[in-house]
Amino acid sequence: MDDDWYVLIEEDTRTTRRADGVELKLHRWALVATHRVSGTQEHVRAVAEDAALHYLPDVLARHGRHGDTPARRAFLTPDGTWLVWLKQHHRECHIRVTTARLVHAHEEKQAPPKTFKDKLRGALEAPEPPRAPWAPTE
Repeated sequence: MDDDWYVLIEEDTRTTRRADGVELKLHRWALVATHRVSGTQEHVRAVAEDAALHYLPDVLARHGRHGDTPARRAFLTPDGTWLVWLKQHHRECHIRVTTARLVHAHEEKQAPPKTFKDKLRGALEAPEPPRAPWAPTE
């Protein structure tokens, strides 16, 4: 996994909710894309710059017309992250483009289904206290 470099794109996703006659605009960051990139760190940085200059967030793509180009301001932070502000048809949003190296990956593992005996035992006995998530397995 030494050369598993990725370009990560996060969007400021927004949903609008109405409560008691008031319109609430709820914002949250969401990881919307992970692109594996082969090559040197310089190549990975160039791919991230291209994404910062051309990626179109879903909130703008949904409402844009063919040929529309949003206003865009791309800021490069000292750590190499791109923060991009976009505006189109009175809609504004921002994205964050980051390069990262994958250092650990672990697939999901599901426990086998409980038997009737296990379910009955669990209902009658107190559950075991959970172990600390960082404690080593024995």
